[in-house]
Amino acid sequence: MSATNSAEPVDEDRRDFLYIATGAMAAVGTAALAWPFIDQMNPDASTRALASIDVDISLIEPGQAITVKWRGKPVFIRNRTDKEVEEARATPIEDLKDQSAENENLPAGSPATDVNRSAGEGKENWIVMIGSCTHLGCVPVGVAGNFGGWFCPCHGSHYDTAGRIRQGPAPRNLEIPVYEFTSDTTITIG
Repeated sequence: MSATNSAEPVDEDRRDFLYIATGAMAAVGTAALAWPFIDQMNPDASTRALASIDVDISLIEPGQAITVKWRGKPVFIRNRTDKEVEEARATPIEDLKDQSAENENLPAGSPATDVNRSAGEGKENWIVMIGSCTHLGCVPVGVAGNFGGWFCPCHGSHYDTAGRIRQGPAPRNLEIPVYEFTSDTTITIG
């Protein structure tokens, strides 16, 4: 007796469907397995919360300053008196150690005039700066120093009321972060 192989016809559509379905399930499984590892690389909620902050400045009187924390750094917000603004405006650019505004709200290389360091037209009395000395990152003391601005007692850097370095080893002016007035009494930093 001879054995005959009776082969049933192959259903190619069914085979293709099984390959595609198996591949799709493998892709979904791989994505589900990889997601926790990818998600862990995102910043945590506390970091995202500090990406920008709103600061109520309604209680800051002329001549007063506050320090807030943003992205782990101190930020000085000062309501300068008219006299402080006039003195800062009277300072010639040539007398400054760093003649760049160091203001992230302006194009790079903008001159360090008082207007370019302040909150701008109509809000010249307000100054917002990152409170880290540009020498070694110390936190300067406010309303102090030879120019009535900030003084870094660690190495003797003196900043004026516009946060411009005037004396000492610090090479640059205090940096101004991105910020905007969202109302007459609120500043959003970041």
